Amino acid sequence: MNDLALLLTPQGRALLAEVRDTAPADELAVATRLRRDHPAELVSAALGQARLRQRAAAKFGAADAGRMFFTPNGVEQSTRATVAAYRAQRFTGLGVTSVADLCCGIGGDAIALARAGIRVLAVDRDPLTAAVARANAEALGLDELIEVREADVTEVDTDGYDAVFVDPARRGVRSGGAARSASMRGGGRATGGRIFDPEAYSPPLSWAVEAARRAPHAALKVAPGVPHEAVPADAEAEWISDGGDVKEAVVWFGTGAPGAVRATLLPGPRTLLGRRLPDPPVRPVGRYLYEPDGAVIRAHLVAEAAEELGGGLVDATIAYITADALRPTPYASAYEITDQLPFNVKKLKALLREREVGTLTVKKRGSAVEPEELRKKVKPQGPNAATVFLTRVAGAPTMLVGRPAYDRA
Repeated sequence: MNDLALLLTPQGRALLAEVRDTAPADELAVATRLRRDHPAELVSAALGQARLRQRAAAKFGAADAGRMFFTPNGVEQSTRATVAAYRAQRFTGLGVTSVADLCCGIGGDAIALARAGIRVLAVDRDPLTAAVARANAEALGLDELIEVREADVTEVDTDGYDAVFVDPARRGVRSGGAARSASMRGGGRATGGRIFDPEAYSPPLSWAVEAARRAPHAALKVAPGVPHEAVPADAEAEWISDGGDVKEAVVWFGTGAPGAVRATLLPGPRTLLGRRLPDPPVRPVGRYLYEPDGAVIRAHLVAEAAEELGGGLVDATIAYITADALRPTPYASAYEITDQLPFNVKKLKALLREREVGTLTVKKRGSAVEPEELRKKVKPQGPNAATVFLTRVAGAPTMLVGRPAYDRA
């Protein structure tokens, strides 16, 4: 709290501007120089904040991050600005004009909501976090739309708000349960994902669900590994990826589509809706291999993607789609397969030497072999590039060699 108070003074703001581009390697020299004219505590706070702003630029963009204030946890746990902006658009599409943002953190979602013209009550029980959220609303000129309140979210009255948004703390929370069975409709072990226990959230998901049901509309941000069976029957579930990386899942209430499942890919947005299709058939490897986006796999929509591509699976437990025809799609990356080999490092090494492959991308699904371990063994050399998939085909350990067929549509 003291660091933030120092940085909000005119002297603190001036020092922040001075150190904003300081490289980590130069911090000691810069700190030594600045301490001749400034209190050591202020110099330390300014350099620490500059470092956080540099880290936050990837999530918030350099312009916003350069004006905002952060805590280490705030940088790590806050919503990426593109994802928050998409969610705000969904709220406005529902006619929402006011939102109670519970567990608001440093205010990333509140900022996106306010920029969409929505009035926000942002609540967090941690004094420093609430103070940072308030400072961010002021720094970005949004304090007229964002009211920040330091309080326990379970004691906040949300009556009068069109919607509730809850982003419970869930860092490091995992259950010890086994993964869901590996059907491709569910992705199963093929995702390599963790299974999270939503009742270990703070506040628990059950409390958030009840709070959501009391509002006309609601969105609950949860970890991408949330079990599908934990999603209430009267809610819609959405998995969101940004630039190919799965960022979160959202449980929506009041959308008029209870039980719906969707995968949304940013930028775009591009949305694939679930249609409760049966698992795709297993078929021989065709000319093309499609690797579904992580949001598609997490949402258990591999079957929908396979139908769109006219393809089947290489294995009943693996989320790789294969087809004979190339169909551009935003929901999967496509590769042209040139070779199919039983798993054998010596044969792969010989093939790569013959093809003069020096740049080797190793992907795996359903294999215990580590990509770096394989790359060291085959020692790729040459001017050409290739991708090898370590996987199973009809139950057998297999290597599929190919190259990207196009940039994802």
